[in-house]
Amino acid sequence: MAIQIRPELEALIEKDVARGPYRSAAEFVEEAVQRLHADEEWLAGNRKEIAGKIEEGWASAERGDLMDEDEVRPDLEEKKRAWLATRPPT
Repeated sequence: MAIQIRPELEALIEKDVARGPYRSAAEFVEEAVQRLHADEEWLAGNRKEIAGKIEEGWASAERGDLMDEDEVRPDLEEKKRAWLATRPPT
């Protein structure tokens, strides 16, 4: 399969390959496609739950049940650390 990539994206790929750990542009693109596929598959499999959480949050906001930044930020930072720990290393 041959694909065309915009020059600015090609430059980003070349930069990431030069930085490592990818040995070639093909290896970089393969990894990117695998990760995107995994993310899309997860979203498709969890679409109903995600929509429910969004509706729940919207209803909460409409009732005025909101949290300020000082309450939210530490929890989000911890969730991000936990999520990053589950991602495969690049």
